[in-house]
Amino acid sequence: MNEKSAEVLAKCEIGNYLGQPDKLNKFIKQRYIWVSRITSGSQSNTLGQIAQNFVKEYLQDNLGIIDIAIRPNGHLPGVRHTDQESEKGLTTFDLVISKQDKFVAIEISFQVTTNSVIERKAGQARSRFEQIENAGYKMAYVIDGAGNFERENAIRTLCTYSHCTVAFSHNELNVLCEFLTDYFAPNNE
Repeated sequence: MNEKSAEVLAKCEIGNYLGQPDKLNKFIKQRYIWVSRITSGSQSNTLGQIAQNFVKEYLQDNLGIIDIAIRPNGHLPGVRHTDQESEKGLTTFDLVISKQDKFVAIEISFQVTTNSVIERKAGQARSRFEQIENAGYKMAYVIDGAGNFERENAIRTLCTYSHCTVAFSHNELNVLCEFLTDYFAPNNE
């Protein structure tokens, strides 16, 4: 990870301000202007990949689950965004966590520009959730970035169509780890 990417990523960790409206409002006003128009789309994509890798590594380091697989840009069996039966029709998720026949799809929304990845993810949330739920799998979201929290309706939609939604902070990622541990626990059949 280069220094500038790490700096931007660190400045967008707003999960620590949830439940503190005054501090959150101040943070958003300061950071949203800083990151919104001056960051290019390619840098946003790069930062999104860094965030995805960070979450993957965090889960690897903090999940005490044996024989778990964590695949970036993975697929869930039978979950499709088209009617095609080919591999091309399978829906890709930022991370797919699996153990035996249990699967969790995780989408990570790291928004540093005004172009809205989160709006797209919110538009897909219901149909993805219904397919995942029908297959017996789980769906989770990790959300961060000042631009995301300005999109209240999109956030609400993701929370509605998710089994676990957390912010991008160590405390919140620990909540995700607890959710995954509970889901993959041997007695949770």
